[in-house]
Amino acid sequence: MDLFSVFQELRQEGKAKILLVVLDGVGGLPLEPGGPTELEAAKTPNLDRLAEESALGLLTPVYPGLTPGSGPGHLALFGYDPFRYLVGRGALSALGLGVDFRDGDVALRGNFATLSPEGQVLDRRAGRPSTQENRRVVAKLQEAIPRVEDVEVRFYTESEHRFLVVLRGEGLGDGVTDTDPQKAGLPPLKAEALDEASRKTARLVNLLSERIREVLKDEPKINGALFRGASRRPSFPSMAEVYGLRAAAIASYPMYKGLASLVGMEVLPVEGEGDAHEGKLQALREHWDQYDFFYLHFKKPDAKGEDGDFLGKVAEIQRFDALLPEILALRPDVLALTGDHSTPALLKAHSWHPVPLLLKAPYLRQDAARRFTESEAQRGSLGHLRGMELMPLLLAHAGRLLKYGA
Repeated sequence: MDLFSVFQELRQEGKAKILLVVLDGVGGLPLEPGGPTELEAAKTPNLDRLAEESALGLLTPVYPGLTPGSGPGHLALFGYDPFRYLVGRGALSALGLGVDFRDGDVALRGNFATLSPEGQVLDRRAGRPSTQENRRVVAKLQEAIPRVEDVEVRFYTESEHRFLVVLRGEGLGDGVTDTDPQKAGLPPLKAEALDEASRKTARLVNLLSERIREVLKDEPKINGALFRGASRRPSFPSMAEVYGLRAAAIASYPMYKGLASLVGMEVLPVEGEGDAHEGKLQALREHWDQYDFFYLHFKKPDAKGEDGDFLGKVAEIQRFDALLPEILALRPDVLALTGDHSTPALLKAHSWHPVPLLLKAPYLRQDAARRFTESEAQRGSLGHLRGMELMPLLLAHAGRLLKYGA
């Protein structure tokens, strides 16, 4: 249910600072029955201490049983109905990178991949090359493939194995299926049109995939590309229009910057490569007085989960824990800590499992949870929420919602 008209009617000014911290893919599973999840295995003294003075619960990002992509998972956390406000990965990457992305263009998110001589996918991420290596390959492709038929093709580096393609020309639709089979051992899929207006786009994507394999045939690892999320430029109501918030985003990866800009957040510059923890803290401190709402994103727990690296994900959780005191030193009035989805190392992929939610705010009830883990969150006073139910809770604790009804 879209409650935006209700929020617009009930919103009021306030001085409280809201901080939403998203540990991407933080939810996990035990490697064997009875074992700990990644959160349970991690040594997190600062999170434990925070949990003791906070309220906890479980949060289903989109819908029970549905495995969410990062787009729907995040939009729900921002209070946007993920079944109404749909956006493809391509558009998110284009918006996040700030490239020339016009009405009528179609953007596609690409993964560089390693393909066998027979054309099967050996590695969907081509060994996670460096971003510098990505730039080299992107420049090679741009020089070799400036156009496909009558359509201009622009390649852009995103990070590591991720890149972006923007198609510009007449008669392009975005109703196109992905070419990524989502697992190794299978050949890339053929793009297919989901509607008549997208037949040309599907044909061009298939031609582009063939040309990329041709150009990269001499590369040892990066010798193919997998595409998903074909999308045109969407238009959503902003958080300022809906909630009356001056909102800012602090993230390193283009997709998450794109999500934030899509809902009207100011994307703040972050210094440093990768997850850039210190750069994010610096941006948060420097802009703390300028905004009402901050979205602070950390990517690496998700990346380690997708790699099947249980101990690596534990290490990333502990890395965040060490950073937590500096975040708390800013004394946010309302602090929420959660994930946009679970990424268990056991599955090496996103999953449908709920994620833990921590809320530190005024007017909390007594809470039995003592750690920020999945099992402890089940004992918390917040109960079990849907992703879209988080924003009204944050607004209420910040004193930004009037009474509803007589």
